[in-house]
Amino acid sequence: MALSDAHIIELPKICDARGNLSFIQNKQQLSFDIARVYWIYDVPGGKNRNGHAFHNQQELIVALSGSFDVALSDGYETKRFHLARSYYGLYVPKLTWREIDNFSTNSVALVLSSTTFDESDYIRDFNQYKQIIHNAK
Repeated sequence: MALSDAHIIELPKICDARGNLSFIQNKQQLSFDIARVYWIYDVPGGKNRNGHAFHNQQELIVALSGSFDVALSDGYETKRFHLARSYYGLYVPKLTWREIDNFSTNSVALVLSSTTFDESDYIRDFNQYKQIIHNAK
């Protein structure tokens, strides 16, 4: 895993006078098959979600409504991404520490995951994460 592998993916955007439409399809915009979809909502404005990483899971995070920031770290460097458009998604590789914060009121974060839920895939302690990264090198 390299932090440089994290990047913004521009999703298709079909503009219409009746409203715009964007979509995501396996193997077209993503390098992984979608195994799970979840969303984060009703986060009070300005609040944050605790950070974590995954041993195996890859993600695409999309701001369906409102905006928020995603801070990604490889244990050495941190990059921040501001998500505010529903036709942009942030690809998060496995073994990348992520924190989501600076939620605007009524924002919705959609997360597409490469794996189903597995508690053992989570790394919830940043010091443990840094040790795992250090041992992997």
